[in-house]
Amino acid sequence: MLTQTVDAILDCASEGADLSPEQGLILLEANHPKVTERLREVADKWRSRDCGDTVTYVINRNLNFTNICEQHCNFCAFRRDEGEAGAFWLGFEQILQKAKDAVERGATEICMQGGLNPKAQINGQFLPYYLQLVKTIKNEFPNLHLHAFSPQEVQFIARGDRLSYDVVIGSLRDAGVGSMPGTAAEVLDDRIRQVICPEKINTATWLEIVETAHSLGVPTTSTILCGHIETHQQQIAHLQKLRSLQQKAIDRNYPARITEFIALPFVGEQAPPSLRRRVGRDQPILTDSLRLMAIARIFLGNWIMNHQPSWVKLGLSGATEALKWGCNDIGGTLMEEHITTMAGATGGTCQTVKDLQQAIASVGRKPLQRDTLYSIIH
Repeated sequence: MLTQTVDAILDCASEGADLSPEQGLILLEANHPKVTERLREVADKWRSRDCGDTVTYVINRNLNFTNICEQHCNFCAFRRDEGEAGAFWLGFEQILQKAKDAVERGATEICMQGGLNPKAQINGQFLPYYLQLVKTIKNEFPNLHLHAFSPQEVQFIARGDRLSYDVVIGSLRDAGVGSMPGTAAEVLDDRIRQVICPEKINTATWLEIVETAHSLGVPTTSTILCGHIETHQQQIAHLQKLRSLQQKAIDRNYPARITEFIALPFVGEQAPPSLRRRVGRDQPILTDSLRLMAIARIFLGNWIMNHQPSWVKLGLSGATEALKWGCNDIGGTLMEEHITTMAGATGGTCQTVKDLQQAIASVGRKPLQRDTLYSIIH
C-alpha cells in the first residue's frame, strides 16, 4: 500500500505539481531502492524541465573576516574566543588584498561572512564597521558583487546598535551589498535550534529578516543544515517555510527573492563533542543527502529554480553525483574555505574552473559560468 502511495505521489510530482508536506514526508521516509531510483528520475526530470542540460558555476572567493564569535553553536568548529589559539580578525588592508587577488583570478563575487565579534565596532557602533568592510571592497572594485552578511549578522548589528532590520539591510545595500547569504537557517525549527544553536536567532526572526531583505530589493539564497539530529518531518517543515517565504515575495511583488537552495550536510569530525556524540559519525551520508536534494528539487522546484550541492561537504565527486539528483549548479570556486574545513570536511578549500567544468562535463552537461544572481557570463 505504501508503494502504491509513493507511486501516486511521484506520478503527481512528475506532472509538475507541488507536493504537500505530508507527501514530501512520505517520500523522505520511503527508502526502498526502486523508490529511490524513481525519486531520482523525477527530480532529474524537474531539473531538465527547469534548467535544461546546462550546469552553472560561479568564480568567487569566500572571505571570512573573523572567527571570533560571542556565540557557541554546537555544530561549529570555526569559532574562537579572542586570544584563543587559532583566533583571527582580518584588517581592512588584508581584506582588500584578498579581494584584489580574487579579481586577478577572475572572481565576479566575494562571499563575506564572519563570527559575531563583540569588538567589531567603529566609535562604539557595529553598523559603521560593517559598512567599512563593504566600502573597503566596493570603493576599489565597484563591479565586484558582494554576497555578504547572514540574517544572524544583521540581527547582531541591529541588536548592538538598537536599529531596525530594515535600516541595517538598507544601509548595507546602499553601501554596496548585492545579496544576502541564506545561512544561519540551520533547521527552521526552534526545538532543534535550542539544541544545536541555542544563542542564535529563532525561526521567526530568520524568516522576518530574509523577508525584509526581499522587500528592500536584496536577493537571498536559502540553505538547510541537514543530517544531524533533525527528523524527516523537520526537514520537510523547513522546506515548507522556504517555499512559503518565496511565495510571499512573489505574491507581494517584492523586488527580490530567493535565488537558490543549498543543502549543507553536517560534518562533525571536529564539532563540539556533545552534538558529535549524538550524531554518531563524522562525515555526511551521501545517499541521505542525495535523497533530500531530490525531494527539495521537487518540493521547491516551482518556486526556487536553482539547486546546488556543497562540494566542500560532499567532495567534488559527491557534488557531481548530485547533478543527477536535481541539482543544476555546482557552486563556486571559493578559493579559500575555512568554516567546514575546520569542522573536518575532506572536500577541500578550493576548486579551479577547470575542475568544475570537468565535473559538469563528466555527467554529460554543458558548463556555463554565471554571476551571483544567475545571469550567464560565458
